[in-house]
Amino acid sequence: MTDTTRPLADLRGRTLLITGASSGLGAHFARAAVAAGAAVALAARRADRLADLVADLTRDGGRAAAITMDVADEASVAAGYDAAEAALGPVDSVLANAGLNVPGSAIDLTAADFDQIMSVNLRGVFLTAREGARRMIASGSKEKGNGRIVLVGSVGSHRVLPGLTAYSTSKAGVLMMGKSLAREWATRGINVNTILPGWIKTELNTEWLESASGEKLIGSFPRRRVMVPADLDGITLYLLSDASRAITGGGFELDDGQSL
Repeated sequence: MTDTTRPLADLRGRTLLITGASSGLGAHFARAAVAAGAAVALAARRADRLADLVADLTRDGGRAAAITMDVADEASVAAGYDAAEAALGPVDSVLANAGLNVPGSAIDLTAADFDQIMSVNLRGVFLTAREGARRMIASGSKEKGNGRIVLVGSVGSHRVLPGLTAYSTSKAGVLMMGKSLAREWATRGINVNTILPGWIKTELNTEWLESASGEKLIGSFPRRRVMVPADLDGITLYLLSDASRAITGGGFELDDGQSL
């Protein structure tokens, strides 16, 4: 049963694995989750890039561990979960955040680039969610009803983003994957939901957003602004928490009205 006296974004007692945790949204979510009480396994292809973040998160008593994981590689995903559980205990929450993009015209997109996008954005999300579900079921999620998996899609999951054909196609797959996995694991005590962020200012795109092209894009939004990572915290932490026990198979658009 859900303890209704606890805050909706309370992650105390949870062990969360985040992919793509070395920068951007992944690093931001790691800080937010530790602040909400979770023990967090930070997964990335190069764990050495996570050292400073782990030091920051554990300095004041938080629990975090750096995990080497290539989400496109099945063996690496399984080994990463092994390492996470050895360091922090059974994983009961997963945030499948790892992703990449190669922007440009579909005419010019190489088959190798297309395959790379799909291997990380779609195959990687599947492998991450599947291995997480296997671990949750083995540790009793059916009886506890405590399994939580959140996939990171995009407004491109259901809306055309010019110049981002492969990326949007991969994110459309993520949205349907979330719904399908939610249905399949509904009786296993695992909730699967997908967040669909719009344009967010991070260190990776700040320069472009401040260019003439970026300013033109922002000017087309109803609120004439872009989001910041913290705008995603409320719904994301809620979906990872005990409070979201009755929410599964959802796709949550978080774009500050950009697509209106």
